[in-house]
Amino acid sequence: MTTPLSDLHPTDRTALYLRPLCGAVALARPAARIGGAWAGFDQIEVVARDGCHSVTGRGSLDDLAAWAAGLGQDHRARIHGLLARLTDQRPPFAGICFDEPRIMGVLNVTPDSFSDGGDYATLEAAIARGREHVQAGVAILDIGGESTRPGSDPVAAAEEQRRVVPVIEALAAAPLGAVISIDSRKAEVMEKAVAAGASIINDVSALAGDHRALAVAADLGVGVILMHCQGEPKTMQAASAYHHPPAEIFDYLEGRIEACEAAGIARARIAIDPGIGFGKSLEHNLAILSHLSLFHGLGCAVLIGVSRKSFIGQLTGEQRPKARLPGSIAATVAGLNQGVQMVRAHDAAETRQAVEVWRALHGGGEGA
Repeated sequence: MTTPLSDLHPTDRTALYLRPLCGAVALARPAARIGGAWAGFDQIEVVARDGCHSVTGRGSLDDLAAWAAGLGQDHRARIHGLLARLTDQRPPFAGICFDEPRIMGVLNVTPDSFSDGGDYATLEAAIARGREHVQAGVAILDIGGESTRPGSDPVAAAEEQRRVVPVIEALAAAPLGAVISIDSRKAEVMEKAVAAGASIINDVSALAGDHRALAVAADLGVGVILMHCQGEPKTMQAASAYHHPPAEIFDYLEGRIEACEAAGIARARIAIDPGIGFGKSLEHNLAILSHLSLFHGLGCAVLIGVSRKSFIGQLTGEQRPKARLPGSIAATVAGLNQGVQMVRAHDAAETRQAVEVWRALHGGGEGA
């Protein structure tokens, strides 16, 4: 239920969240911009959550200021902090600036990934695919040696290293034109991958899956991407349950950011990913996609991975992952409209084309 902001009366137990209401059409003179970049907004939604119950209120930024002025000190500080993090310009992440949306190209060197398992399992094929992604214009090349698809089994660290390290070394041996990230949950693999040339750790367990991961990531000094996943990949789709998926995922990621900061990882080194398809039903995924702007309140760059995901098949009936490009692009554009800074894609050239058209329609990028 949505009400005017003046009708929201949070108690001491209420958790508050801010969701900028960004439209598909760029505003000429928005009152504020997400991350100081392209997604402008004049209206905002407050999500007030008490346990399993939530209510939302909407209004202008002036309405928000007037409403917040009447709150208690803690709630007022929360609103001011969220608004600042929503609108503060994002610093470069692993050397990548966010004056425009950036594409992360997927390079799975696995035999069993959900859509391209085995396609790039040889060193030659992986190198060729990586260079193809870079030529298509990706800013990040995400290399993974362990499938985390629903129902997948874990891979031993030694085998994962055997798959990814030679590929990273080969691609990093000469100027690449893109940053390399290692998609791994294991501290040992992170160490070897960074030594080989990776500059970002992309962890589906948000540095919580290995007891050494936080300390290792802090010591390595590279960028980290914290993703939300409910449960383990093997069983994560068995019993996914949420009362308010976006708010609960926000809380989890906020806690992981705090854990990173306590370990010595500055917020500027952190990006977040709400984890579409990782322990979520179709309903959960759609709720997250419609609330992506809320996650900017964490004060980090936001990455989404929608490419070829099963929710597209559930919506369209398309059971072949490689045939889900149109749905992948539609979901990507929904993210761009909400200020998402990075999109993870299997089909880099096609995604780049979609982003370029989207940018032209939004005035070219930053400050559009």
